[in-house]
Amino acid sequence: MHVELEHLTVETEGRTAHLTLNRPERLNAMHYPAVRDLDAVSQLLADDREVRLVTIRGAGRAYCTGIGLKELSAGDIDHGYHAVFERALRRFETMDKLVLCLVHGYALGGGLQLALACDIRVATPSARIGLPAVNESLVPGLATLRLARYVGMGRAKRMTLLGDDVDGEEAHRIGLVDHLVDEDRTREAFEEWVERYVDANSAGSRLSKRAMVGAFDLDYEAFLDRYLELQAEAHDSPDFEEALAAYREGREPEWQ
Repeated sequence: MHVELEHLTVETEGRTAHLTLNRPERLNAMHYPAVRDLDAVSQLLADDREVRLVTIRGAGRAYCTGIGLKELSAGDIDHGYHAVFERALRRFETMDKLVLCLVHGYALGGGLQLALACDIRVATPSARIGLPAVNESLVPGLATLRLARYVGMGRAKRMTLLGDDVDGEEAHRIGLVDHLVDEDRTREAFEEWVERYVDANSAGSRLSKRAMVGAFDLDYEAFLDRYLELQAEAHDSPDFEEALAAYREGREPEWQ
């Protein structure tokens, strides 16, 4: 697959799709056209049965600086923007693929919101990560739902109500970022983490993602029922048979 829209690109390598936010002159800020591109590509990736893992990166000096303040101040972004953006984020959060992002430079506002919709966040120590929406008297999207689930309500409120950001090291310490990579070999180190998740990306891995998406939203009995459904699907998958065969033959499994 090769997709080249005005504000982002997608390249497929095997069963991995690499999405690059491509508005570097604006530090990948998201105006209406960029959000529409993201919405369209999220649907394309969600529907692609060959893709098993998605990476999201930003071109240039930043991952994403969120809503385009230039366009917002000019009146070119209205309330409808938020619904389109959140629809795209929910697809990344729930799609039957593992989604990893690389945060460098800045992940502010919608940039952090996009990162929170990913399964795994990788960052550089110097990255600046935060939710400055209160500075525009806005609500920082469904980061108000997602952020506390990673860092706790107290930290989430502090970051949200003050609009303060943290660096990559602090984000890693509080559980907002999963892996740190060296500044001098950022892309290479990110690819090494991608390969590790590719190697672990069995049907059971993706079904586990589906289970965890609802982990905070269901009571015990409902979650147990959901788990048993997903476990039955895992048992019926070709990857389960491959795992057993690999164990018997003393080799590494090759996932479908």
